[in-house]
Amino acid sequence: MFSRDKDKLALAKGMMLLSISAVILAGLGSVGYDIYLASTQWILVAVLLAVWSIYCLAEAQFRLKR
Repeated sequence: MFSRDKDKLALAKGMMLLSISAVILAGLGSVGYDIYLASTQWILVAVLLAVWSIYCLAEAQFRLKR
């Protein structure tokens, strides 16, 4: 995905919010209310989104300093 550096900051924040919501869905799934995926799968989605978010944030910060 080719986007501007300012857009990457917003993208990173959005992915982090999605990661937090995936953790909430995993918590609901552990109580017994599975929504589309099992709890462990929601945790995997949350970790993946968090890693992508950190990568986008680091890349945007690096490029803005140059």
